[in-house]
Amino acid sequence: MTVAIIGTSGAVGQEFLRVLEERNFPVDELTLFGSSRSAGRAYDFRGQSHVVKELKHNDDFKDIDVAFVSAGGGTSVEYAETITKHGTVMIDNSSAFRMDADVPLVVPEVNPEDALNRPRGIIANPNCSTIQMVVALNVIEKLSHIRRVYVSTYQASSGAGATAMAELVRQHEDFHRGEDVVVEKFAYQLAYNLIPHIDVFTDNGYTKEEMKMYHETRKIMHSDIEVSATCVRVPVMRSHSEATWVETERPVGMEEVRKAFAEAEGIVLQDNPAEKEYPMPLFAAGSDPVYVGRIRKDLANPNGLTFWTVSDQIKKGAALNAVQIAEYLVRVGNLK
Repeated sequence: MTVAIIGTSGAVGQEFLRVLEERNFPVDELTLFGSSRSAGRAYDFRGQSHVVKELKHNDDFKDIDVAFVSAGGGTSVEYAETITKHGTVMIDNSSAFRMDADVPLVVPEVNPEDALNRPRGIIANPNCSTIQMVVALNVIEKLSHIRRVYVSTYQASSGAGATAMAELVRQHEDFHRGEDVVVEKFAYQLAYNLIPHIDVFTDNGYTKEEMKMYHETRKIMHSDIEVSATCVRVPVMRSHSEATWVETERPVGMEEVRKAFAEAEGIVLQDNPAEKEYPMPLFAAGSDPVYVGRIRKDLANPNGLTFWTVSDQIKKGAALNAVQIAEYLVRVGNLK
C-alpha cells in the first residue's frame, strides 16, 4: 500500500503518523507532503525518517493508493484533481466537500458502505463534533428512530489547532504572572473562560459549526433527524465533550440503552454515577473510543433520554476516523 499524508506538520497530520503506526496499517511506502514552509522537514515513521515534499500540481500522486488530506479547505479544493486524477483515493479532513452530493461523508461505525460510491475519488471526513455524536446516536437509532436531538458541545482548544493549544497555555502563564493576556486565536481569552462561539455566525443565529452538526448528521445517517446544537469552546487541551438530549419515536428503556451502548462498536460505556464513573476529557485524550455515560431519562419528554459523551477529537474526530475508512476499503478489497 502506498500512502500519502498532506498537511503532515499540523496537529492532525502528526496524529495520522501515530495512528497509522499504532494500527499497523499496511504502509509499504509513505510520502509526506506540505506547504513550501514545511517542505524539507523530516518526520519519523516506523524507525525511518521521511522528508516532507512540497505539494505541487504534478504527477507525484501517480502511484499513491490513498492520500490522507488535512491541510485546510482551500488546499483540498485546489489540489483535489491533482491528487485523484490517477486513481488515488483522497480522504479529506476539511469541510470543503462534506455536503457535496457526489462525495460520501463517512463514519465507519455508522455508514461504511457509503465509502464505496465515490465518483470523484474523494471521501469526506465529518466534523469532529459530528463524528462522536453520530457514533452514539447510531446505537439509539437501531432501537428506535430518532426524531430530534439537542446537543451542547464543550470543545477543547486543540479543535482550533496546535497554535490554539499553545495560546491557551500562554494565557494561563500570563494570567498567573499578572501580565496582560494575549488573545490571537480566539474571540476572547479562553483561559478561565467559556466562549459560546465556534466558527462564524450565520443568518439564523447559529454558527457554521452548529449547522455542520445539523446537516452532516442527516447525511451520514440518511435520516430526517432534526439537530439543534450550541457549540462552546472550553479551556481544555484535548478531547471534546457533548451533552445530548434525544427524542425517539417510542420510549426506550435505560437498561436497553445501556446494553446497546456496552455492545456497540467504537464505544466504551462509563456510566456508574454512584462510583463517580463518567467520561471526562482529561482521561480520554489519546484514546480511540467514544466514551458514553450519564445515561438517563429526559424528565421533560416521555420519549426522551439524555447522555454525555467524550472523545479525542484529533484522534477519533479526525485522523483515526479517516484511517478506519481506509481500513474498511482495504478489508472489502475496494482500495486499488
